[in-house]
Amino acid sequence: MAEDLSAATSYTKDDFYCPVCQEVLKTPVRTAACQHVLCRKCFLTAMRESGAHCPLCHGNVTRRERACPERALDLENIMRKFSGSCRCCAKQIKFYRMRHHYKSCKKYQDEYDVSSIIPNFQISQDSCPLCKESDFTKERLLDHSNSNHLFQILPVDEETQCQTAVEESSQVNI
Repeated sequence: MAEDLSAATSYTKDDFYCPVCQEVLKTPVRTAACQHVLCRKCFLTAMRESGAHCPLCHGNVTRRERACPERALDLENIMRKFSGSCRCCAKQIKFYRMRHHYKSCKKYQDEYDVSSIIPNFQISQDSCPLCKESDFTKERLLDHSNSNHLFQILPVDEETQCQTAVEESSQVNI
């Protein structure tokens, strides 16, 4: 049985939804200055599009924070403890597993027309480039990378990318 969310914490179920994508938070991050919480992917996308400003209040976001946003681990832990209802089938699911549930919930897929957005196919690179673990679907490789290597991926500048491309092209035998 799910614990009573409002009695145990000051959180409401709305705190577990991203204000940008309107879905249950996935890898939640918190802005330092204004303390807004959103999905890591939504935050990084907003940083690419708007530069140095919070997508909700337009507060300043530091360069370091843009490169490596602070995870909202307190909220992640709360999401592991409490359940909410699926938007479509009303099944009680732990908040941290809700997006996983959506992938198998036929009512959700029909309602939001997402069955074609969530393919289950093998990608050409089915092993993790960082730890060499293998046999991943595209979706599972992304989940694995977010869970196990989130902070191991370093930003690469354009000059480094060009240098790498030149080096790789000079190694090709014609």
